[in-house]
Amino acid sequence: MKNFELDALETEIPHLRRYARSLTREVTRADDLVQDCLERAIAKQQQFTAGTNLRSWLFTILHNVHIDNCRKQKRRGETVPVEDWQSGLSVEAHQHWAIELRDFQRCFNQLKSDERNILKLIAIDGLQYEEVADQLGIATGTVKSRLFRARRKLRELESAAAQRSRFAVHTDHAPRAYAS
Repeated sequence: MKNFELDALETEIPHLRRYARSLTREVTRADDLVQDCLERAIAKQQQFTAGTNLRSWLFTILHNVHIDNCRKQKRRGETVPVEDWQSGLSVEAHQHWAIELRDFQRCFNQLKSDERNILKLIAIDGLQYEEVADQLGIATGTVKSRLFRARRKLRELESAAAQRSRFAVHTDHAPRAYAS
């Protein structure tokens, strides 16, 4: 003979759900908690003493199941849905920056030393035209014209290098003849 009837359990479910919601603050987790509580209560029904308060016994079970779940969660750590972290798995490739920097450096090194010096002083060191003119002992207009020519020459070199690399990319995929 059972210590309690299943009908008595059924009448306690709304109370268990309210208590579970107050513990978890989430409807689906609360429903799971109530289900776990009812499973444990049915499995341990021989431990229930007839004539005692069934609701109190069920609340104790529910509370203990909740504490067990919290401890498991603490050991397991925070869970994050796959959709939330999946976008961070891939990282944009940065090789193109290294290639562009290498190509720029090759082009920059092809400039005459005075062209490199003017570009370095203005573009890298951030000096004003007048400061560069004073440092080099030349007129400000001369600095501006040399800078203009150096930038134009650098653009031409970069454009030619880009054309060569595009041609190299296309020819790399072409079938090669075997050497005899």
